[in-house]
Amino acid sequence: MSQSAKVAGLGDPFAQFNVYIGNRPNFSEYPSLDFVNPLTAGEINAISQSCGNGWRKVFNVYAKLVFGLNVDNIVSLQGTDSWQSYRDNALLQISSNTSLLFSTPQLTQVEGIGSHVVHIIMGKNYAKSLELPFTLKWLDHEFAINLEHKLLVCPYFDYRQLSNIKIIRLVELIKQLTEEKIISL
Repeated sequence: MSQSAKVAGLGDPFAQFNVYIGNRPNFSEYPSLDFVNPLTAGEINAISQSCGNGWRKVFNVYAKLVFGLNVDNIVSLQGTDSWQSYRDNALLQISSNTSLLFSTPQLTQVEGIGSHVVHIIMGKNYAKSLELPFTLKWLDHEFAINLEHKLLVCPYFDYRQLSNIKIIRLVELIKQLTEEKIISL
């Protein structure tokens, strides 16, 4: 990420697993947040209760995705035994290596085999609205990739748009991306 760009969102400020979303929860100071704010235990639940079912789905799908990865060198499950436990006790907290960013991706070329930096843009329409300065290779009408920046575009984190089957596909793409073995192209 560029040193000069303001990065705003929720999660670990030093995360290497970054998800970009085109909206913000209308909760606390989040609408005007201009930095990455680590969440605390119980805060995801408070946001979900205050901001509605849509945000609960975003957090649930994010936790299911990370739990489905089950790869400590990308994101540690921190001893949790279910995606619900991971969501409540680790997701978007300090040292979780996860973030949910409201700012435009400021990406630099990621070099080195085995680099575990991952960028995921949530939603095809949001990705297109960003007018990214590099090319995305669309794998189908829902998933796109840019190998140079270790970036994926996937459906919005909602049960209907990013179903469990599509979460499995996204998990495989992330694993391939971090191992630089994209075989689905």
